[in-house]
Amino acid sequence: MNAVPADYSHASLQAGSPQPLGATWTGDGVNFAVHASGAARVELCLFDDSGEHELTRLVLPERTENVWHGFLPAPHGVPGIVYGYRVHGPYDPSYGLRHNPNKLLLDPYARALAGKFQWNPALFGHLPDQPTEQINTADSAPYMYKARVVHSEFAWSEDCPPAVPWRDTVIYELHVKGFTKLHPAVPERERGKFLGLAQPAVINYLKALGVTAVELLPVQAFVPEEFLAKRGLENYWGYSSLAWFAPHPDYAIDDPVAEFRTMVKALHAAGIEVILDVVFNHTAEGNEKGPTLSWRGLDNAAYYRLDSTNLSRYVDRSGTGNTIAIGNAAARKLIIDCMRYWVEEMHVDGFRFDLAAVLGRDNAPFRTDAAFFKAVANEPSLRYVKLIAEPWDVGPDGYQLSHFPAGWSEWNDLYRDTVRGFWRGNPGILGNFAERFAGSSDLFRASGRRPTASINYIACHDGFTAYDVTAYEQKHNEANLEENRDGHNHNLSWNGGVEGPSDDPAIIELRERQIRNLLATLLLSQGVPMLLAGDEFGRTQRGNNNAYCQDNEISWVDWSLAERRSWLIAFVRQLLTLRRYAAGLRRDTFLKGARQVDREHKDISWRHPLGHELNAGDWHDADARAIGVLIGHAFTDPYGTPNGHLLFLCNAGDQPCDFRLPAPTTGVVWQTVFDTARWRANDLGDRLGAGQNCVVAPHSCVLLADGDAPSSIRSGFSLKT
Repeated sequence: MNAVPADYSHASLQAGSPQPLGATWTGDGVNFAVHASGAARVELCLFDDSGEHELTRLVLPERTENVWHGFLPAPHGVPGIVYGYRVHGPYDPSYGLRHNPNKLLLDPYARALAGKFQWNPALFGHLPDQPTEQINTADSAPYMYKARVVHSEFAWSEDCPPAVPWRDTVIYELHVKGFTKLHPAVPERERGKFLGLAQPAVINYLKALGVTAVELLPVQAFVPEEFLAKRGLENYWGYSSLAWFAPHPDYAIDDPVAEFRTMVKALHAAGIEVILDVVFNHTAEGNEKGPTLSWRGLDNAAYYRLDSTNLSRYVDRSGTGNTIAIGNAAARKLIIDCMRYWVEEMHVDGFRFDLAAVLGRDNAPFRTDAAFFKAVANEPSLRYVKLIAEPWDVGPDGYQLSHFPAGWSEWNDLYRDTVRGFWRGNPGILGNFAERFAGSSDLFRASGRRPTASINYIACHDGFTAYDVTAYEQKHNEANLEENRDGHNHNLSWNGGVEGPSDDPAIIELRERQIRNLLATLLLSQGVPMLLAGDEFGRTQRGNNNAYCQDNEISWVDWSLAERRSWLIAFVRQLLTLRRYAAGLRRDTFLKGARQVDREHKDISWRHPLGHELNAGDWHDADARAIGVLIGHAFTDPYGTPNGHLLFLCNAGDQPCDFRLPAPTTGVVWQTVFDTARWRANDLGDRLGAGQNCVVAPHSCVLLADGDAPSSIRSGFSLKT
């Protein structure tokens, strides 16, 4: 890399090119191009290496349509130089115009950041605590991040995407910092960093567990909201984006771009995909009372949806004050360019879109054929990446589960709520439980999509952990300093009789059993399972169901629990091993209850404890708390011939339940694979014939395999870790 110049006294800009947008090292200089349709003049501001001192301002000499551009030749224009923009133009919020050259603006295409961000009244385009029409002339540069020019070279060697098929995918949602901050095998310097995730001990753990993809909470550079900073809190989750192209600097030791790539390369070498949770629905600039940091000062009306009845105000479909104007070509191009960059230059394998209903709105109600979805489908580099929608926003038609285009998968919160409700003992939900377990065909079949369109989960970053679902009936968010008003109240949780921690052995055993029930149901269901990091050993957030601002032990993964609950890790690991063995648990087509090729068995049937298939009256029995699921031809032999069956018996009631067993293949007995009520006893190996009863304890589930299943499955789960 060239040395960053300390003197720009003789620097000058040539015309340059309007494409690509951003700051691009060409080998003999840096091309700058920025979209600013309403600007009268755009200045390129160059800083010292620390980003603290502004050294010079150069006017971008050319404008091509709505793009201002200029070329800075070497030796002044080299990788590593630090820059920002000042935009001159009309300031009239009543017309949606908020240009203010006193505000240093971050390039929306910035690949890396320099300097520090600090909340200060100077960051606001208007005078704080005054009407927004009053312009603020204070210089924001001392308190604002700057952009650093990046050279894209990296030794990727033989790196290639693992390209795991959707049907084989197991997602593990984690926070880059929180996952390794307390990890004893990660060098202290790398804890909480991208390089921490690249450590062999971490990757070996993920690989041994059986996950195929990590879904990272936002790593696009973000800043804390001002109200959090005033309270001494942080934006821990990262849903307050400021630079969509730039890895968050706090997750790096030195070079965020290189260290992120190193992490991806290491995960890929282990066959693990990297999915980014991206925030393309809003930005950190907030509503009309928020700061002017980037988009607002460059081209407010091009990047944000404004209230057509009052252009000084913003349409808020995100709950954070603003909404990206996805119907505008400039905003849409920015997002597509950003996705292409993360795939082509950073080698990520997919995206989970926060509040993705925003992306289907254009400037009207949600549409499956919205312009953004068409743009993604038409982009060659995005054709084979994984696309996952959080299928809602806070708009009037905000809940759009199952309405995303073909090729997209969606977080299925109905799965979460139904499975939690069933194991909680809620009445009258057998039918819903069956639909969710079988892949949610009621949601996705009509549009020609597959079970893999459903991302199934019982816990995610937002809400209770799996353990807390079993230990708390009420949220306990006092640490967020909002008097416990934040976070949702519909948790569908059950504490077993005691709120929070308990020393009662019976309560402890019940909670452990409930966690196993939840995880077993998740990993035996059709669709794509997603685990929340640490749920495999009972991580707790102490009842906080909205820990977005808790950058501390409440949110960080407590790895001491992994040793204390190694038996639960073993259970999850063996469930995922079973899932890999049993192709019938990860189908590409929906289960129909149809006869299989042997004409004796159905692909799935739902069993009453008395032994018969459920009839209409059984489905509508509000008092029913037990159901059996017979999965036909769950396995295939070495020649690809379907064989072997699984029987999953669930009892969410308070009393033991006797299940009369159906006839297994060729009269061979059923054998117990696991029983969540007898996991610690390790006394499995039961052999039961047709017509015999299998006693399923209260609040527990049992999995049985017939004689045609692989012997390694029929031998039962082990306590070995």
